[in-house]
Amino acid sequence: MSLRSQLLKGILEGCILSIIDKETVYGYELSQKLQHFGLNEVSEGSIYPILVRLQKDGLIKGEMRASPTGPKRKYYQLTNLGVKALFEIQEEWKNIQKPVDKLLNRSVADER
Repeated sequence: MSLRSQLLKGILEGCILSIIDKETVYGYELSQKLQHFGLNEVSEGSIYPILVRLQKDGLIKGEMRASPTGPKRKYYQLTNLGVKALFEIQEEWKNIQKPVDKLLNRSVADER
């Protein structure tokens, strides 16, 4: 597993919740949106288990809807618990991002 994949694995759930927070989406559409934001290595095969887990945990709910081009699709939206979880992830990301940026981008002069 590449370093990028390992890093992404830890934050992918938050990325998925963030997309669903903005609009109701179905699995393949979610995959396309992740790719649009530059997360090309995220496969549909890795998204669906996360969606199942998020639904089981009560963070999202799925609803079958007719599709204009084929069989019904399951569209996902956040629950109130999901909104709260997304907020917590966003806050924790901010808390982690700043010190990690400082550590990774520090110069020798910063250590004195």
